[in-house]
Amino acid sequence: MCLLQPVMCSQVLRVRGQAEDSSLQDRGQWASKAEFLLAVAGQIIGLGNVWRFPYLCYKNGGGVFLVPYMLFLVVCGVPLFLLETALGQFTSLGGVGAWMKICPLFAGLGFASQMMILHSCVYYIVILAWAFFYLCSSFQTRLPWSHCNNTWNTDSCRGFDRHNMSDLSENATSPVIEFWEREVLDLSASVDRLGSVNWRLALCLLLVWTVCYFCVWKGVKSTGKVVYVTATFPYLMLLVLLVRGVSLPGAVDGIVYYLKPNHTRLMDPQVWMDAGTQIFFSYGICLGSLTALGSYNKFNNDCYKDCFRLCLLNSSTSFIAGFAIFSVLGFMAQEQGVDIADVVQSGPGLAFIAYPRAVSMMPLPQLWAVCFFLMILMLGLDTQFVSLEALIMSVSDLYPTLIRRCHGREILLLLVCLVCFLIGLLMVTPGGLYVFQIYDHFSCSGASLLLLSVCQSVAIGWIYSADRFSNNIKAMIGYQPLCIFRLCWRYLTPAMCIGTFGFSLMFWSPLTLANGVTAPVWATVMGWTLTLSSVSLLPLWAIYSLMNTPGTLQQSRPGPLLSCTVITPPFILLELLHGTRARPRSVPPALGPAPLIRYIYIYIYAKASTWHLKFSSKMSIFISLLFLCVVISL
Repeated sequence: MCLLQPVMCSQVLRVRGQAEDSSLQDRGQWASKAEFLLAVAGQIIGLGNVWRFPYLCYKNGGGVFLVPYMLFLVVCGVPLFLLETALGQFTSLGGVGAWMKICPLFAGLGFASQMMILHSCVYYIVILAWAFFYLCSSFQTRLPWSHCNNTWNTDSCRGFDRHNMSDLSENATSPVIEFWEREVLDLSASVDRLGSVNWRLALCLLLVWTVCYFCVWKGVKSTGKVVYVTATFPYLMLLVLLVRGVSLPGAVDGIVYYLKPNHTRLMDPQVWMDAGTQIFFSYGICLGSLTALGSYNKFNNDCYKDCFRLCLLNSSTSFIAGFAIFSVLGFMAQEQGVDIADVVQSGPGLAFIAYPRAVSMMPLPQLWAVCFFLMILMLGLDTQFVSLEALIMSVSDLYPTLIRRCHGREILLLLVCLVCFLIGLLMVTPGGLYVFQIYDHFSCSGASLLLLSVCQSVAIGWIYSADRFSNNIKAMIGYQPLCIFRLCWRYLTPAMCIGTFGFSLMFWSPLTLANGVTAPVWATVMGWTLTLSSVSLLPLWAIYSLMNTPGTLQQSRPGPLLSCTVITPPFILLELLHGTRARPRSVPPALGPAPLIRYIYIYIYAKASTWHLKFSSKMSIFISLLFLCVVISL
C-alpha cells in the first residue's frame, strides 16, 4: 500500500516526472554535485548580497541587525529553501509541474513564481547593461566620472579629489552623478517623458542577452559548465576588493560604522521588516528556480545537507561583502572630510555612484574599476541565466512533446529572450530608470513573496502533510530532517510571513522614484497590475481547477495514486488537494494534522456531503470553495 511504503510513493511520482516518449530529448541531470551547488549559489548570491545587505546592516543598528536576520533565516529562510529544493528533487519537475503533482489545487504557486521570474528577467538584466557600459568606460586613460572636463558636464560640476565637500555650494554636482544621469541614462526630468532609446545602452543590453542565451541554450549541459566561471569569479574579485579596501586609510572607521551595535533599533518594527524581506530576496524563495534546479539532481542526492551549505555560504557572503564595501566608503569619507552617513547608499546608487566615486580616488583607479564591474557583471549574469533556465524548464515540463523535440527548446528560449529584450528597451530610454524602479518595486515585491510563502507552507504543512513530506525526504536521503522543519512548515513560517505581510500593508507608502519624484497614479496602477499578474494566478487557477474537474462532492472514483492520501475530503477536493481519486478511507494514525484539527476536518467533510444533497452541481463548486477556506483557516 502507498500509505505504508513512502518509497513506492516517491517512485510513482518520480516515474510520472520522466518523459514516457523515447523520441523526446533527455531532460538531463547535473554531471556532478559541484554543478548543482555552483548553480544554486549563482542563483541566490547576487547583487543584493553586495549592495543591499551591508546597507541594511548599517541602517538598522549594525551588528544588532543580525538578531532579526538570523531569526528569519532559521524560521523562514532555511525551511522554505529545503522545501523548494527537495520538492524539485523528489518530483524531477520544474516549479509548475511539481506543484501539479503534489497539490494540484495549489499549482497556481508554480504559475505565479514563473510569472515573477519572467518579470525579473525583463528588468534585472538592465542592471547588467549599465554595468557593462561602466566596464567599457573603465578602460579609458582617465576615468570619465572622475573629472568635470567631459562634454556632458555642466557648469555646476565640481571635482571632489581631496576637497572638503562642505566648501561646495548647494547647487554643485559631482562628476560621478553627472556621468550616471547625463551620460549613461540621459535621465529625463519627468516620469511622463520616456524619450527615444539610448542606442549605446541598447547594444549593451543586446550583448548581455546574447551571452545569457548561449549560457542556457543547451539546458543543464551548458548551464552546469558556465557556472564554474560565473559563480566562482565574483569571489575572486570580492577577495581582491576586500584586501584592497581594508588596506586603505579610513577603512577601520568604515567597518566600525558598519557593525557598531545600536540595541535600541531592535524596538523598531521596520528593522524586523527589513530583515524578513532581505531573507526572501537573497535566498530566491518562491521564484521556482530552486525547485527547477533541484529537479536536475539524482534522486538520492543529500539535498538536506546541501541546503545548510548553501544557506551558510549565502549569508556569509553578504556579511563579508559588507567589509569590502564599507572599508572603501570609510576611505572615501576620510578623503572628502565628511561623515560616512553622507556617502553611504544602497542599490544602484552604491554600484554606480558611491563605489565608482571611491575608486576614482585610489591609485590605479582603472584596475579597481574593472575588478568591481566585472564582479557586478558575474554576480548578475549567473542569477539571470539560471532564472531563465528555470523558466524554460518549467514550460518544457508542461509541454514536453512540443518543446523537447528537435530544436523546440532553443526556439522557445529565443522567443523569450527576444520578447524580454524588446520590453527592456523601455528601460534604456531617458525615462527608463523610472520604469525600472516601478518594475523593481512591484513585480517581485516583498508582499508578493510573503503571500506565496504562506501558501507554500499551508500546502505542504497542512494539505500534503509535513510528516509525509518529511518521509519523502527520508526516502531520498535515508534519514529524517530535524523535527523543527515540520514545526516551521506548519506553524512558525506561516505565522512569521503573515505577520510581516500585514506589517508591510499597514506601513505601505507611495513609491518615490529617482530625484525624489513621487510616482503618479498611473505608474502606481501599472505597478499593482504587475503584482496582480502573478499573485492573482493563485485563486484563478484554484477556481479554474474546481470548474473543470468532473464530478460532484458525492462522487468518488478510483484512479492512479500520485500521492498518499492523508484525509479524504469530498471528491473534487480529494483530487485537487492530494492529486488522487480514491474511495474514502480511514485516517492513518501516523499521518495527517493534529488530532483535534483532524476530527474537525472529518466533521466538516461529513456535513458538507450532507448539505450537498440539497444543492445543484454548480452550487457544489461554491461549497467546495467555502470548504477549502475553512480547512486552510483551521
